[in-house]
Amino acid sequence: MSDVTVKQLAEVLGITAEKLMEQLKAADIPAKSETDTIDNESKVKLLEFLRGSHGKDKKSLSPRKKVVLKRKSKEVLTVASGSGISKTKNVNIEVKKKKRSTAPSQSEMAEIEQERDAARRALEERRQQLKAEEEAKNKAEQEKREAEEAEKREAEERAKQEAAEQASENDTDSDVVDEDSAEPEESQEESDSSAEVADDDEEKEQLTEAEKEKQRREQMVNMQVQKAVTERANRKRKEAEKPASKGRKGKGRGADTEDTRYGRKQLHVKGQKGQKGRINKKVTTSASESHGFQRPAAPMVKTVAIPEHITVADLAKELSIKASDIIKVLMNMGMMVTINQPLDQDTAILVVEELGHKAEEAVVQSKTEKLKEETEKDVDESEAETRPPVVTVMGHVDHGKTSLLDYIRKTKVTGDEAGGITQHIGAYHVKTPKGVVSFIDTPGHAAFTAMRARGAQVTDLVILVVAANDSVMPQTKEAIEHAKAAGVPLIVAITKMDLAEANVDRVKQDLAGHEVVPEDWGGDTQFIEVSAHTGQGIDELLEAISLQAELMELTAVKNTSATGIVVESSLDKGRGPVATVLVKGGTLKKGDMILCGEEFGRIRSLIDENGQEIESAGPSIPAVVLGLSGVPLAGDEFLVVKNKKEARDAAQENREKERETRLNRQQAAKLENLMSQMGKEERLIVNIVVKADVQGSVEALKDSLESISNDEVDVRVIASGVGGINNADAQLAAASNAIIIGFNVRADKASRETIKENDLDLHYFSIIYEAIDEVKSAVTGVLGTETKEKILGTAEVRDVFRSSKFGTIAGCLVSEGVVKRDNPIRVLRDNVVIFEGELESLRRHKDDVKEVQSGTECGIGVKQYKDVQPGDQIECYERYEVQKTLD
Repeated sequence: MSDVTVKQLAEVLGITAEKLMEQLKAADIPAKSETDTIDNESKVKLLEFLRGSHGKDKKSLSPRKKVVLKRKSKEVLTVASGSGISKTKNVNIEVKKKKRSTAPSQSEMAEIEQERDAARRALEERRQQLKAEEEAKNKAEQEKREAEEAEKREAEERAKQEAAEQASENDTDSDVVDEDSAEPEESQEESDSSAEVADDDEEKEQLTEAEKEKQRREQMVNMQVQKAVTERANRKRKEAEKPASKGRKGKGRGADTEDTRYGRKQLHVKGQKGQKGRINKKVTTSASESHGFQRPAAPMVKTVAIPEHITVADLAKELSIKASDIIKVLMNMGMMVTINQPLDQDTAILVVEELGHKAEEAVVQSKTEKLKEETEKDVDESEAETRPPVVTVMGHVDHGKTSLLDYIRKTKVTGDEAGGITQHIGAYHVKTPKGVVSFIDTPGHAAFTAMRARGAQVTDLVILVVAANDSVMPQTKEAIEHAKAAGVPLIVAITKMDLAEANVDRVKQDLAGHEVVPEDWGGDTQFIEVSAHTGQGIDELLEAISLQAELMELTAVKNTSATGIVVESSLDKGRGPVATVLVKGGTLKKGDMILCGEEFGRIRSLIDENGQEIESAGPSIPAVVLGLSGVPLAGDEFLVVKNKKEARDAAQENREKERETRLNRQQAAKLENLMSQMGKEERLIVNIVVKADVQGSVEALKDSLESISNDEVDVRVIASGVGGINNADAQLAAASNAIIIGFNVRADKASRETIKENDLDLHYFSIIYEAIDEVKSAVTGVLGTETKEKILGTAEVRDVFRSSKFGTIAGCLVSEGVVKRDNPIRVLRDNVVIFEGELESLRRHKDDVKEVQSGTECGIGVKQYKDVQPGDQIECYERYEVQKTLD
């Protein structure tokens, strides 16, 4: 216990400081003012003084130092007696045990007393608090009762007022009747008064009669009031009993009552809102005031807003039905689902409509869409300026697309590509005499369909390159389909016109079959004959592009936040994530915070297609962006946002949405595979890990490899990404027994050690179709062989001969093919196989032969089968094994 001042000690003890100073002075304790400090020894001395002043002696003040507690126990001791050596006797011994206990010291007693005082004060404060709460509660209840009584009085006054009004109406009617009936009496009295003379007594009697008439009228008014009140109550009761008479009748009761089995009226409690939002419960015997829970007369049709994804449990909650009902509907639709499985929007709408309800798409705006709307609000279309056209070059592989653009750019891009073909999307802008034109060069190989599709989405104009010596090819058809799907104009460039075998008419005829009709044939498509070696038609091609751009009136607002699309992306070891973007509107500047799908970041550097660093990129200008948080997906739209927090939140939302979509797709695939594999043999599963240098190559490889799958083999790309092969990829391949494919990338040291330890398959490729062919060959080798049958010939049984030497011999005529003795046969009757075996003998006249050709008669002995009959057919076939292939 610490030292305290005189004032603090007085507050603790609950006395005044002056009184405590007097007590300290009487106890010879030095204390001059209220701020002097009192130590523990002074407190003990004060306590002894106060006890002595209250009549207690010093002996009683001293605490007991020890308390002795006696514990008695008895034991028996066996000792030898004095009468003999072998004799003993028992002696009872009482043992007293002592236990010492030390009482608390004087300072501890003072602390205990102080704690008791504090506890008493806390208890008193709590008692006062409870008392105040009880008074407040009683006051609130009193106010409530007064309010209820006031409402009751108001209701009674309203009832009296209504009764008085009814009575006055009835009284008016009665007065009219009395006046009508009193007219003859008054006329009679007037006639009598004309005959007699009234004296003073008669006047007094008339006054008395007036008072009596007044009293009579007051009594009549009271009776009318009572009668009106009674009639109104009866009328209300009858109106209330009318609906009840239509209901169920009780035993032994009338039709107009709704009594319980004990003869009492049925009570209904109906909540009514009164003043200040309180609910007044009114007890009434009226059957018209029924309770609020009523069974619906018809099925309720609900309108449910369906978001992009909703679980079965949430959908059941929205429809107020059991989840098992929804699962049954989905099972009838051929889908196996669980209660926690998410459903896509289209499936959920079908389920809701199947259950008889109405569904509508919920408009849920993502953070990215909100940011895009804010960006579009800042765009002033009145400031729009003419922008360069974005031209996409499409066509079949090796038809001269990149060579044509090389002549325009005066560079050699094709020489740097593996195999002489373009495997990445190249985006660049060129300053021509006709103005600036932005070109997007897409690969022509079949594996790059997705990349070509992305090129068609961002373009204003498509140049379809067709070789004059090769005409229309598969990728040419795909390019036409992409251009039509994107709804962009088409210009056909017929290349390789310098070759001797060039045939322009054939190209025009083949393209006309695909609804691409040249202008000189009455169509609307420009055909330009060009050559990348001689430069023929290059000026005409640029002029056609400029003319088409002028007709389209391409404009964009330059002085605003930039928006565009990611054309290509990759992971550079020294620079990190790299994205090639094409600006569609606004101006992209160095230092801008951009959002690209699942990635975001501040632009550290902007680089043009020539590797030169630039400060900004305007509409229709491609640029390489450095500074993103990760490698974005090619085809993702980008936009400039104001701050980093908004970009991070939007990217996280896009990442979670993509993850949820991927999980839903995987879950649906598992369930579909489960249903499709029921009753079938297990398919061969080939797992593959794909790593490539750019995102476009990753998508192309993934789509091409997964398309190899058929009914017997399932090729799965379990992981894919941009960048070199790391240890995590190797460990994943080891865990799933997968093949690792590196496209223009290599494995690091740690991953090579893991691959070597686990004996994994690692393959490097630089040309995409070589990777596809290698995987096909590997899968074909694993599939093994299969046995097939080939029917060689058929012989028709004309007659059957019995021989003791040879047994049953069938006389046959070979109707088709050839019948060989060493091959297996089948016996058919009415085109149904009844026996399978082999030939025991094959004779032509009396000679044994090895085979009999079509149109020749022979004798056939079937081994271990004697039931051959005329009209049967003997079918000869052979078995052989073939290597399984991927269709």
